[in-house]
Amino acid sequence: MPYIYQGPGPRAHTVPKDSRTIHSSGKTYEELRQECLQRGILFEDRDFPANDSSLFFSDRPSIPFVWKRPGEIVKNPEFILGGATRTDICQGDLGDCWLLAAIASLTLNEKTLARVVPPDQNFGPGYAGIFHFQIWQHGEWLDVVIDDRLPTFRDRLVFLHSADHNEFWSALLEKAYAKLSGSYEALKGGSTIEAMEDFTGGVAETFIIKAAPKNLYEILEKAVKRGSLVGCFIEVKDSSETEAKTPFGLIKGHAYTVTGINQVNYKGQKVELIRVRNPWGQVEWNGPWSDNSPEWNFVNSSEQKRLCHSALDDGEFWMTFKDFKVHFDKVEICNLTPDALEEDTLHKWEVTIYQGSWVRGSTAGGCRNYIDTFWTNPQIKLSLTEKDDGQEECTFIVALMQKDRRKLKKFGANLLTIGYAIYQSPAENEHLNKDFFKFHSSQARSKEYINLREVSNRFKLPPGEYILIPSTFEPHEEANFCLRIFSEKKTKYQDMDETVDIALPEPSKPTSPSQETKEDKELRSLFEQVSGEDMEVTAEELRHVLNTMLQKEKNIKFKKLSLISCKNIISLMDTNGSGKMEFNEFKMFWIRLKQWINIFLQFDADKSGTMSSYELRLALKAAGFQLGNYLLQLIVLRYADELYQLDFDDFLNCMIRLENATRVFQVLKAKDKECIHLNINEFICLAMNI
Repeated sequence: MPYIYQGPGPRAHTVPKDSRTIHSSGKTYEELRQECLQRGILFEDRDFPANDSSLFFSDRPSIPFVWKRPGEIVKNPEFILGGATRTDICQGDLGDCWLLAAIASLTLNEKTLARVVPPDQNFGPGYAGIFHFQIWQHGEWLDVVIDDRLPTFRDRLVFLHSADHNEFWSALLEKAYAKLSGSYEALKGGSTIEAMEDFTGGVAETFIIKAAPKNLYEILEKAVKRGSLVGCFIEVKDSSETEAKTPFGLIKGHAYTVTGINQVNYKGQKVELIRVRNPWGQVEWNGPWSDNSPEWNFVNSSEQKRLCHSALDDGEFWMTFKDFKVHFDKVEICNLTPDALEEDTLHKWEVTIYQGSWVRGSTAGGCRNYIDTFWTNPQIKLSLTEKDDGQEECTFIVALMQKDRRKLKKFGANLLTIGYAIYQSPAENEHLNKDFFKFHSSQARSKEYINLREVSNRFKLPPGEYILIPSTFEPHEEANFCLRIFSEKKTKYQDMDETVDIALPEPSKPTSPSQETKEDKELRSLFEQVSGEDMEVTAEELRHVLNTMLQKEKNIKFKKLSLISCKNIISLMDTNGSGKMEFNEFKMFWIRLKQWINIFLQFDADKSGTMSSYELRLALKAAGFQLGNYLLQLIVLRYADELYQLDFDDFLNCMIRLENATRVFQVLKAKDKECIHLNINEFICLAMNI
């Protein structure tokens, strides 16, 4: 599918109260609920129907699922029973432990939970078979409406369920997330941090435990205290190890939730403990400080109560932090953003969101290893003007997220390998070209290019101006992306790709016959032969004249222009509306054509007779057109071939249409200087029919 540049530039960071309704009807949750109550019916969501298309996209269910409402499964269904807790999350027959771990972590923060799971919903008065949840996606909060029909087998929920079979909030939240992702199958496999971000709008930080800072315990302690969501897991070497059980009762390749961190008095010493939960609701750590380990015999009952220690097989267990570092490989922390923090919190991040796209042939330049195309990636200027309090540098976090890859799974899309680099900005306020990157190294960059939904890192740089370049690792890979920048102080941003500036040369004045050069005389003679007495040529005749002249050019490989090109030329140069071209108009165009030929040859680097679409930005600029990414991408889609190449005929048609559209725009603006509703981007798109 083609990716088109999506309204780029800085965006405000939305908060949940501004959540956007996304139901196809355009109606809000409350409007849909009231409509059902008035009609005396239960809501049925046409956007996510109760059939196999909402379950799987690559296979049919192995068992006959039956969609049932909670009231058809149990006698007295409850939305939330006795408060939402981490024991309400038990995994079913779907490989989405990563999501369940995030939901379990979500229950540890009441404010965050109440925002994602609006509590004023129930199966009592006002019940209409409809529920809603608020989930963050790519820079905005969405209000996701669902009906309460859930897939069952033999009257039991097939997927996520609560330990109490009368409770359904967690199963319904999983359904809302599946709807947002396209199907339940799309939830198979993932990173806990992905869902954590979608439940908070937060920003992720990942720690490789073996290479983590020495104060990792303090980092996790602060994270848990401030309500951040924390997950952990054991990496697998290959797929055969996935969900393999270690001798200590831990599951490899499985997402766990960190639910607590504390110290305990043990035989006169302080021992650092961490509490972890398996979303299966069972299968626990069996080493020191596990539920029934002898260490607890030396801890008094008040201490055990303070730590909420129990010997239940509920999937939750304590272990020493020392053992935690030995047995787990990664920890993921989702830091809450301003809208997720308490109102009286002193420290708040400044947040800016930039929406963009990598489009093959124009802005999908790949990483710096591909120097010929790297410079064509989107470029965002950061102006770091204020130092951190008491510091000499500016702190900021850059988080680059590729969008909708889970939803696109059914079309064969996988996560791309992504990252970014940050360069010191030169004095010129323009899109940096290839030569800049040949001779300048980055000031900072993502730790690695990796196939995660989001790559984020924290940086400290001196005040100044920088150019941030997000990219995929390989060129020509397409995706929409969301770039978030969190800074401690206010930071200014500028999209370097959206400036449109047209500076066309004044049309050349035809020379008098007495001043004609040898080439001019040759042109006149040929023109007279073809045109006849009226000295005007049709498109077919113009084609003959131009192709005859081009045959004599030794330094070009293109020798023939198409009839459509010649029709476009007449359209550009015809001032009297005759549909033909007279000799003076032809002479003026010939000068312009030679300029375009020289530009084309300059950017036909391998002298193949074609130009790379990635060079088009510079070629157009040399011709007087500085265009933004939106127009460039449309032009590439229209004129480049499947190998991202343009031959001269395509380039010529592009130039003619651009110049024609620009001149018309300039005439209209000159006639009505108050006509500010005319947007040059939109006008050129319409005029060029792209």
